[in-house]
Amino acid sequence: MNLLKYAEQQLIAKTNVPAFRAGDTVTVSYKIKEGDKERVQQFTGVVIQIHGDGNVKTFTVRKISNGVGVERIFPLYSTYIESISVDKRGEVRRAKLFYLRGAIGKKAKIDELKDGVEATLAAVEPVASKTSAGKPELVEK
Repeated sequence: MNLLKYAEQQLIAKTNVPAFRAGDTVTVSYKIKEGDKERVQQFTGVVIQIHGDGNVKTFTVRKISNGVGVERIFPLYSTYIESISVDKRGEVRRAKLFYLRGAIGKKAKIDELKDGVEATLAAVEPVASKTSAGKPELVEK
């Protein structure tokens, strides 16, 4: 096995990152160094993209501050990230939400995913047998 890939896997295995995706509202607690002091700043916003693979994976968080859109790119496995908490799950159909940059008002709102929707989607699976219409039949587990 390549030694570099092994070191990357060990670095990723040590961190505890929650599962989130584009459309979710997250709060990132990020350590900031100012001179010889260090403090933790929280950045709350909507994840508009997740980019990269392995230990170079990054995610972009967008929020509106005083009527101005602010985006910040965080490295997922950075030592400066103290914690990431998922506040709300968003219901979106895309992996990259760049359309939010030009949207204002209600168009910029992301619907919240209901708690039972994820469980219902996981419980329904396609069956190999076909119906008369030629489409797979959905059966609950």
